[in-house]
Amino acid sequence: MNCRWPIGKVTDSHLTGAFLMTRAAVPLMGEGSSIVNMVSTRAFMSEPNTEAYAASKGGLVALTHALAVSLGPKIRVNAIAPGWITDDSDLREEDHTQHPVGRVGRPEDIADAVVYLASAGFMTGQVLVLDGGMTRKMMYEE
Repeated sequence: MNCRWPIGKVTDSHLTGAFLMTRAAVPLMGEGSSIVNMVSTRAFMSEPNTEAYAASKGGLVALTHALAVSLGPKIRVNAIAPGWITDDSDLREEDHTQHPVGRVGRPEDIADAVVYLASAGFMTGQVLVLDGGMTRKMMYEE
């Protein structure tokens, strides 16, 4: 196995960091508060040599639903699983057209989803996949 990232550093950053931040924030949060974790579509699909990243994001999905159960009803906990998000304007046309929505995601797409989840009072323990439909599209080599 030729993992790109060392497991400890990745897990510490993505999973342990989110857990510790939540543990510190919860005592300061009031009734009706909301936590939105950032996971990744890599929790559901992978590329070679990304085991540590995929495992840490998958763990964060599990942490999200476990926290939703533990912290409810006072605090709701959801997550966003972004796909390809960039503010890079030097993308090729085929970068955009491979997404069913016809474009690569932008940072403001994530911001809009955070606002939605923070205000969606009957939603908790869920993961909102925000990838322009990429995880629903069959990919074949040409």
